[in-house]
Amino acid sequence: MTEFVDTAAEAVASVKDGSTVLLGGFGNAGQPMELIDALLESGTTGLTVVSNNAGQGDRGLALLIKERRVRKVICSFPRQSDSWHFDEAYRAGDIELELVPQGNLAERLRAAGAGIGAFFTPTGYGTSLAEGKETREIEGRRYVLEHPIRGDVALIKAHTADDAGNLLYRKTARNFGPVMATAAAHTVVQVRQRVPVGSIDPEHVVTPGIYVDTVTALGADAQPENQPQEAKHA
Repeated sequence: MTEFVDTAAEAVASVKDGSTVLLGGFGNAGQPMELIDALLESGTTGLTVVSNNAGQGDRGLALLIKERRVRKVICSFPRQSDSWHFDEAYRAGDIELELVPQGNLAERLRAAGAGIGAFFTPTGYGTSLAEGKETREIEGRRYVLEHPIRGDVALIKAHTADDAGNLLYRKTARNFGPVMATAAAHTVVQVRQRVPVGSIDPEHVVTPGIYVDTVTALGADAQPENQPQEAKHA
C-alpha cells in the first residue's frame, strides 16, 4: 500500500548508506530535485547512482557528486559542458563510472522490472563495452549479453498521484520514471499534486500504484481535493 508523507526528508528516509539509487530524469527534465536535496541533507553516502547522465551544473545529482556522496555512477552521458563536478571527481579517482549505452540502460532497467534474467543486444558488440561479456551469433548477427539493473530505491518525479499511488507524468519528464519504478525494491515519488482515486482516467495511468511505495506531494496544489476531478496533463 502506498504511503503518503508530508516532506521530502521523510520520503528519502529509506535510502541507506551504500544503496543503489535509480534516479529519474533526462538531464534536468523529470529529475526529482527536491528528493535529491533531501538526500543531500540526510548525509547518506557511498551511493551507487543509476541515471541517464552524471549531473549538470550545480543542482541535483551534480551536488551529490560534488559532496562525494556517490561512489559509482552507472549512466549513458557522463560528460557534458556543465558536468564539471563529475569531471573533477572522476579525474581525482573519487568516483567509479560504468558507461552504458542509453538503449541498453533503459532495457536493463526494464528487464529488472519484468523479471528477465538477461538479454542479448547488438549494441556495444566489438567495443570495449563488451569486454568480459558473453557474446553470441544469432541469425548471422553478433550480440552481447546484458544483465538487469536493480535498485534498492528509485527516486522519481511525476506530475500527479492519486490516493492509490497511480502516477501520471508530464510530457518529457516521464522518461526513465516508469521503468525505474518497476526495477527498485522501494520506489519514492515526488509529485506536484495528489488527487482522489478516480480522478485519473485508467487509460492515462502510466505507473500503477502497485509499484509505488512512498509519495510526497510538493506542489502548490499538493493537498488532495474533496471531490474527484479530471487530472490535468500539463
